[in-house]
Amino acid sequence: MAEAATRRRGRGGGGAARRAARTGVKIEAAKFIERNMPLLEVLNEEALQIIETNADILLEEVGVNFVNNKAALDRWKEAGADVDYQAERVRIPKGMARELCKTAPSRITQHARNPERNVEIGGNTLVCAPVYGPPFVRDAEGGRRYATMADFEKFVKLGYMSKWLHHSGGTVCEPTDVPVNKRHLDMLLAHMTLSDKPFMGSVTEPSRAQDSVEMCEILFGKEFVQNNTVMTSLININSPMTFDDIMMGALEVYAKNNQACIVSPFIVGGAMAPVSVVGTLTQVLAEVLAGIAYSQLIRPGAPVIFGAFVTSIDMNSGAPTFGTPEASQILSGAGQLARRLGLPFRSGGGLCGSKLPDAQAAYETANTLNAALTGGVNFMLHSCGWLEGGLVSSFEKFVMDADQLGALHKMAAGVAYDENAQAMDAVREVGPGGHYLGCAHTQANFKDAFWRSELLDYKPFETWSDEGGRDTQALASARVTELLDAYQQPALDPEIEKALRAYVAEKKASMPDSFV
Repeated sequence: MAEAATRRRGRGGGGAARRAARTGVKIEAAKFIERNMPLLEVLNEEALQIIETNADILLEEVGVNFVNNKAALDRWKEAGADVDYQAERVRIPKGMARELCKTAPSRITQHARNPERNVEIGGNTLVCAPVYGPPFVRDAEGGRRYATMADFEKFVKLGYMSKWLHHSGGTVCEPTDVPVNKRHLDMLLAHMTLSDKPFMGSVTEPSRAQDSVEMCEILFGKEFVQNNTVMTSLININSPMTFDDIMMGALEVYAKNNQACIVSPFIVGGAMAPVSVVGTLTQVLAEVLAGIAYSQLIRPGAPVIFGAFVTSIDMNSGAPTFGTPEASQILSGAGQLARRLGLPFRSGGGLCGSKLPDAQAAYETANTLNAALTGGVNFMLHSCGWLEGGLVSSFEKFVMDADQLGALHKMAAGVAYDENAQAMDAVREVGPGGHYLGCAHTQANFKDAFWRSELLDYKPFETWSDEGGRDTQALASARVTELLDAYQQPALDPEIEKALRAYVAEKKASMPDSFV
C-alpha cells in the first residue's frame, strides 16, 4: 500500500511538478557496481600454489614483528605461535593464519546513515571511494598548497555530489590548519553531516579510533553499531613484515566493535618488497594473512578486507611509479589470492605520479582503474582526486576521475543479448543503405544506449573554439564550481547533529592542541 501511495504521489502535480523536476537540483547516486563480466586472472594454478606455500614458509621461518605491543604478542602466544618477546617476532606455524582467517566474512554490508547509500563489499561488487591521505591540495586558481579544513569540506561535498562515487572516504586530504590530535573529530563530523554516504574512521591513534566508534554510536545508535558495520578503516602494514602499535591498536578497537578494517601492505616494489611479481605477491599474502588472522584473534568474525597497495620504483630516481604493467599484474594476482581465501579485496584507484591533471595523469590513472575493474577489486580507495604519488588531492582531478567512474559502471554491466539488444527489428526497418538515426529502436533506446561523459568536450572545433577552447583541466575547474554551487546538505536529525557537535567540542576542550 505504501509503495502504491508513493507511486500515486509521484504521478501527481501535473505540469508544475514536471517543470520543477526539470529545473530543480537532482542529486543522483549510483548503486555500487555489481560486475557482470569475467575477471582477468594472470596466475595459473601452479603459480598460485607456489605463492601460497612460500607465504606459509615466510610466516613460519621468518615471521612478522609486532612492535611495542606486548598484548599482541601474548595473544599470538596463547594461540600457539612461536613468540620471541625480545625481538618482538611472531612465527606462525604453517596453516595457522589461514585457519584463523576462515572466520572472517566474505561479504560486508557497510551501512550509511541514508540506507539507500549502503554498500556491499565482496563477491562481484566494486565500491568506489575517493583519495585518502594527501597533505597538499591543488586547484587551477590556488595551485599547490597545504590542505585546510575548508578544502576537506569541499571534497566531502564534491564526493556527495558525484553520482558514480559510492563512498565518502576518510582523510580525503589532511587539514593542516587543525591540530593533529583534534582534526579527526572535524573530519568525521564533516563526513557525518555534509554527506549521507558511508565513510571511514580514524586510524592515526587508537584513542582516535575509539572516538570514531563513539561518534558513530551517536549517529547510528550504540546497539546498531555493535551489530552492524558502519565504518571501513585503512590499516597499513609497515612492509616488510612489521605491524606497529598505532595501526594495530586502531585495528584492535575496530575489530572489537565489529567495524571493518582494510589490512593492507604498503609496498613500493624494489624498496619494501622484491622486484619480482611473484616475490612481491608472496610477501603481500604473508603480511595480509598475519594481519587478518590477528583481527580474528581479537574477535572471530570481525569484518576485514584483503588489501594490496603495491607500486613499483623508478630505479633511476627512487620515486614510486604508477599505472605500470607490473603493478597491474600484482593487483590481478592479489585479487586471485583474496578470492581463494574468500575475502573481500581492496586495491586500485586513480593512481598517478604526475604533478598536474595532465596526459600522464590520465594514462596512469586509466591503467589502474581498468586493472581494478578487471582484477576483481571490491573496495577501491583513491578512486578519484589522487595526484603526485599521493601527496596531493586535486579538485580538478577529483571530478575528472569521478566522471570516468561512470565508464566503469557501464563496462561492468556486461553485454546484453536480450531481444531488444539483438536489434533485429531495427536492421529490418532500416535495410541496406539506410541509417538508424530515426528508426524506432534508436528512438526507444538512445537516452541510455551509450555512456556519456558529463565533463569531456565532444563539440565541433568551431563551437569549442568559440567557447574559449578550454582544455580538460579548465572544464574540470568549471565542473567543480558547478557541483559546489548545486550542493544541498542532506537532512540530519537536529538532535543527533547537536549531540555530535557537543561531543566534538567536549573532546577538543579536554586536551591541549598538538601539531606533532
